Parts: sequence; structure tokens; C-alpha cells
Amino acid sequence: MKAVLLCGLAVALVSHAAEARPARQHVPGTAHAVLTPLEEAATACFAETVMSNPKAMRLARDARWYEAAGVIGFLCRPEVQRMAVAHDQIYGRGTGERYFKGAYARHLDKQLAARLQPLLETKSVASAEPPAEKAALTDDVIETGSTSENH
Repeated sequence: MKAVLLCGLAVALVSHAAEARPARQHVPGTAHAVLTPLEEAATACFAETVMSNPKAMRLARDARWYEAAGVIGFLCRPEVQRMAVAHDQIYGRGTGERYFKGAYARHLDKQLAARLQPLLETKSVASAEPPAEKAALTDDVIETGSTSENH
């Protein structure tokens, strides 16, 4: 009889411990049919709003991605909320906010860097046109037929 009671108690303790264990968390960038498009939408929102805000762009140029996203973060609240609600539905109540503030936020700087860094790099472009200053000077010479030395 004691063995049955001990087995019952052991099963109860193990099942209670399993329930108390936090739900497995989603890792950003891993495939999940529901969360992946919501993560993409939130990250795209952060990238677009960083590009449209001069202060956020200055921070992004300094590779201060997390701070740049913080400047405009409230604008992406609907996308973040959809992602958090979906996470809650899959992994349990309260996990969405923890996921956003934890795992998603830790990876956001890398995602923004990948999306925005190519746009921030200055590019050298070859042009057959003379610089604006020289073009204006050349036009004056052609119109008057003389240079400042002839005056």
C-alpha cells in the first residue's frame, strides 16, 4: 500500500514540476509558421521607421541599432502586439512580452543591421558629368566667351 501511495505521490510531484516549468521559447530567425511572418512584419516596421526618422538614422549610422529602434518603437506597437499575442497563444500566457523584451530584442540589432547597413554605406559612383562647381564655371565661360582674366 505504501508503494502505491509513494508512486502516486511521485507522479503528482513530477507532473506538477512539469507544469511549473516555463514553456519552451521561440528563437528569432527559426522557422515557425505563425511567428515568422509576424517577426518579419515587426522587424520591417522597425527598419522603415528608423529610416524615416533623422535621430534614429544618426544612431543607426553609429551602429547603435537598439537605441535607434527605441526612438521609434512606439510606432511599431501594433506589429509587436500581434507577435506577442501569437506567442502567448502558442507558448502560454505572458510569454509573448517576455519573448519580445528578451530573445526578439537581443536579435533585433542584427536584423536591423542586415537590412539597413547596405543603405547607410556611402557608395562611390563614377559620373561623366563634371562637379557642379566646375559645370557652373564652364557654362559661364561658354555663354560669355571669356574668362574672368579677360575682364
